[in-house]
Amino acid sequence: MSNDTGLTTRLEALYTGAVHDVLRAMGHANCVLPSEIKALDPGKKLAGEVYTVSGHIDQTRDAHDTLVQWTGLLSKAPAGKVLVCQPNTHMVALMGELSAETLHYKNVRGYVVDGGCRDTELILNIGFPVFCSFNTPADIVGRWVPDRFGEPVTIGSVTIRSSDYILGDRDGVVVLPAEVASDAISRTEAVVATENKVRTAILDGMDPQQAYLKYGKF
Repeated sequence: MSNDTGLTTRLEALYTGAVHDVLRAMGHANCVLPSEIKALDPGKKLAGEVYTVSGHIDQTRDAHDTLVQWTGLLSKAPAGKVLVCQPNTHMVALMGELSAETLHYKNVRGYVVDGGCRDTELILNIGFPVFCSFNTPADIVGRWVPDRFGEPVTIGSVTIRSSDYILGDRDGVVVLPAEVASDAISRTEAVVATENKVRTAILDGMDPQQAYLKYGKF
């Protein structure tokens, strides 16, 4: 198992609240994406190393050109990564059924977009994890093109770089900077282990304040 795969597997076993708390304690409090970015399927967790893409509205392009550009984006998406998109528009959907099917087939782990998604029911049937900020039937054809791949993007106040890690669950999405990801995951695992001890103590009858004072965690 590669280090990247190992980190992803360990991160996927965690939850965003605990990861956020650890990152904040490490001086990386600006790690949470805007609250409107939510999972299409709240039961789907998404974890992995990031690959970024950005784009913009360009209504001078014809349908063929925009579809060539979009399918090129899908071609560039690396297997085993989480594709993170800053489309710089809330006009159109930046994910649909055929695209989700393609990425799923390529073993891309999931997709996070500061924008729209369509074909929701079909994507849910595929089981491909998508986090987006809204739904719309409008598509990119003749309207939108990608412009940068693998370069830093900003969503809300968080700058995300390829090689960073991301975790999404029912509570939202957190970004782990590449340089601290391994340490943050290890620290979060320790926090979760302590939380388990607190939970067990309370269920065994210990007063919650006593449990906090004993374990230093609540």
